[in-house]
Amino acid sequence: MRAAVLTAHGGLEQVQYVGDLPIPEPGAGEVRLHMKAAALNRVDLFVRVGWKGLNLHFPHVIGSDGAGVIDAVGAGIKHLAIGDPVAVDPMFLPDDPLLFMAEYENQSRIAIAGEHRSGLAAEYVIVPARNVVKMPSGFSFQAAAAAGLVYVTAWHSMITRGHLKPGETVLIVGAGGGVNSASLQIAKYAGAKVIVVGSSAEKCERARQLGADVTINRAEKPDWAKEVFALTEKRGVDVVVDNVGAATLNLSMRACRIGGRILIVGGTTGYQAEINVAQIFTRQISLIGSTMGTHADYATVMNLIFAGQLNAVIGQVFPLDKAREAEAALETGETFGKIVIDM
Repeated sequence: MRAAVLTAHGGLEQVQYVGDLPIPEPGAGEVRLHMKAAALNRVDLFVRVGWKGLNLHFPHVIGSDGAGVIDAVGAGIKHLAIGDPVAVDPMFLPDDPLLFMAEYENQSRIAIAGEHRSGLAAEYVIVPARNVVKMPSGFSFQAAAAAGLVYVTAWHSMITRGHLKPGETVLIVGAGGGVNSASLQIAKYAGAKVIVVGSSAEKCERARQLGADVTINRAEKPDWAKEVFALTEKRGVDVVVDNVGAATLNLSMRACRIGGRILIVGGTTGYQAEINVAQIFTRQISLIGSTMGTHADYATVMNLIFAGQLNAVIGQVFPLDKAREAEAALETGETFGKIVIDM
């Protein structure tokens, strides 16, 4: 079968298109999907480079997100049938049903498609039946793939962990990334006012089109925390969504109100940040870490996608044999929205 794979850790040259992988067979409790679309995330860049303790079997199929049609079912599957269109929850939890249904606590036992286990950018993939959510007939496979990881991450951080309430003001640091565009829409869905900090006038305009109430172009106003403070009548925002990390965390704290929350969902500029601890305790700011989400989060947010109440933002689409070019586009960080691979 055809697939986009890593042949080793390293540069873009390690992303290869192959056509000779064996077609897998489902076991008990599993389904095989004929994939129609996959999508990339920043985790694909980290996996390509590798880190200590990440031991992959090469060739390693890339891609955490995907959607397709069931074309074979393993023993014991009664609620799914051949021909069902489905989206794939990228989080693979243990068989323990209590751990699967509850908040995951022992993250060392969790695997993500395309990271610790084979990804979804292949013609055929095997996944546990419990990891798929049925799609309405006719719903876009590309849109379902584009939503996946970024929407479950945004939903889990803002709703499950952040307890966002109607009427609150949310600051989103960054406009173009998939988690940021998802967070913007979820915040508006929850009834919040949204301020977005973007790196260019074009990205700010795209954020406005998605529903941002106010945008700040950091190219023109690098001290955007001061601007946020002025916009909120020197109060600050209730919630900050920050997946940038070291470069922005101190500005995020300055933009946050007394008693506010900062949702840390990534660190694209680095993980080692020097912060003023007095800002945290004197202003009673909560730093809330969040990553991925439970299957309940995934099912909830995907059903909102299917109902048209939230919309996946697709920046670029590449064919499977151009996966290297797709990952190169992801690496630039210039694409607004998700990069999708069409099968």
